[in-house]
Amino acid sequence: MEKRNNLREYLFKLWYSLVSKLDRNAEVQFMNYGYTSSDLRIILSSKHEGNRYPIQLYHQIACKADLNGKDIIEVGSGRGGGLAYLMESFSPRSAVGVDLNPEAVSFCNKHYNLPGMTFTQANAENLPFEDNSQDIVINVESSHRYANMHKFLSEVKRVLRPGGYFLITDFRHDYRMLHLRKSFTDSGLIQMVEEFITHKVVEALEKDDGRRRLLVRKLAPWFLHKTALNFAAVKGSRTFNNFAEEKMLYFNYVLQKRQYPD
Repeated sequence: MEKRNNLREYLFKLWYSLVSKLDRNAEVQFMNYGYTSSDLRIILSSKHEGNRYPIQLYHQIACKADLNGKDIIEVGSGRGGGLAYLMESFSPRSAVGVDLNPEAVSFCNKHYNLPGMTFTQANAENLPFEDNSQDIVINVESSHRYANMHKFLSEVKRVLRPGGYFLITDFRHDYRMLHLRKSFTDSGLIQMVEEFITHKVVEALEKDDGRRRLLVRKLAPWFLHKTALNFAAVKGSRTFNNFAEEKMLYFNYVLQKRQYPD
């Protein structure tokens, strides 16, 4: 089990709760760090263009499996914008967003109205789905906060159908990567892809810096500005510098459940 920074956890929950309460115009639908690459060219509608970089993080991981006509869940669905984009752009048969925060789940169920898509409150380590019931499990910038990665991966394996895929894009401090790799190995899932995208996330943060600062000024009380700017990874913040210096690594992994049990 990985140790977590309790103060950081408390401040994150406080910031998340404030966003849920203060974002009356639903300006924050994504809370990830984003992605950009010269070989990724997607056309976005006007309603999505402002969130291009966070959307591109979802797009690039979703492209690593066929979502069309599949039953998918996102664990750690947050403000719901990512799952809504996947539903609109990749045409899964059904999509369920799972999040621990009841305020986020309530927001998503009120804000989004897409046939086949729902949101539910649950713990990543105790997923409310039957065995062998899902084709794809997606996890975007969420697992770094889980108390027990082994338990989460056990749940992922349980709910996936044979041959189903687990798509994860997230980050860890460099010294935690060995622990993460061991978690994947111990899970019994087959590793198909390991890819590091840190520099592409840093470039997205640089290009998206103005929007992130503006949202912090609009939504965070003055005494939380420094903390919120660090969570937003604006240029010059500790979080941004950790990515830029590769003290924190951003990755993609694709794992598959075996077609037949061992």
